[in-house]
Amino acid sequence: MSAGGSGLADEIEAADPLVAALAGGGWMSGPALASQLGVTRSAVSARIGRLRRAGIDVYAVSGKGYRLAGGVDLLDAAAVRAELSSSHCAMLDQLILRQSVDSTNSVLAGYRDGATRACLAERQTAGRGRAGRSWVSPFAANLYLSVGHDLVLPRAPVATLSLAVGVAVADKLAALGVADLGLKWPNDLWIGRDKVGGILTEARGEVAGAMRLIVGLGVNVAMPRGQANAIDQPWTRLIDHVPRPISRSAVAGFCLDAVLSALLGFAAEGFAPFARRWPRYDRLAGHAVDLIENERRTPAIAHGIADDGSLLVEIDGCLRAVYAGDVSLRLSSS
Repeated sequence: MSAGGSGLADEIEAADPLVAALAGGGWMSGPALASQLGVTRSAVSARIGRLRRAGIDVYAVSGKGYRLAGGVDLLDAAAVRAELSSSHCAMLDQLILRQSVDSTNSVLAGYRDGATRACLAERQTAGRGRAGRSWVSPFAANLYLSVGHDLVLPRAPVATLSLAVGVAVADKLAALGVADLGLKWPNDLWIGRDKVGGILTEARGEVAGAMRLIVGLGVNVAMPRGQANAIDQPWTRLIDHVPRPISRSAVAGFCLDAVLSALLGFAAEGFAPFARRWPRYDRLAGHAVDLIENERRTPAIAHGIADDGSLLVEIDGCLRAVYAGDVSLRLSSS
């Protein structure tokens, strides 16, 4: 598949044939799988073992065969691109779809040619959130997306880009009918009081006056509840809040469109248009929060954000600006 005007072709890694055969969720016998894949029954058994070791739940019942519980909703690159506006589709030089990566941000860090790329993966083995925290990334369950883009002469502090992307993604999901969307400064997407996604933006240096940026976005689309034990805060799934069923490919396309829109808008007008929309989603303004600095908690009251993307907090009657790289933050439990 050709990409935008760059002449680069999209790079699509096909799904494991065994996963593809079982993706529908129905039972398939060992002989039927062996025949379809052109391998022996013992080879099917060995492949099933590899899938299980990779964290994919494959059920086996004597007399029935094998199945993936509920099936899997595999990503489709054409369906992803179909959700992009024409201008954003032209802006995207290349779409990369991988079955398993350490992290989608890391994949894009290897490119230095100035092309605008998006990387999607079915699974991450070392997904990262803010401050190096791990990001739970089971196979074919959620959205793992990164976009690499060269930003020329940014009109606002680069640190505000994560906030701008958050606003753009929230706008897009709200248009799909997702209610009670919120943003928790600096980079969390919430539904109600539960986290549904997060953003990780990394600057990779400057070349010829342009800053190389990688924007990573993770969204819990259909997280299996049994695989979320490592999540240390309240969380939710997008599929529990959409008014009608939606494929992961459509979610990926909608979110990719939002990220590209944010990059274009940020380059043209800076952070100001996003700052004006931030208050409609701000889940901290007026609430008691705990600032966490070197494991020390300081109670404060949040008062929205400043033009530079810092969070304004009131501590002992004094207003202070705090920055994303300096503190962690939680809503106060008291």
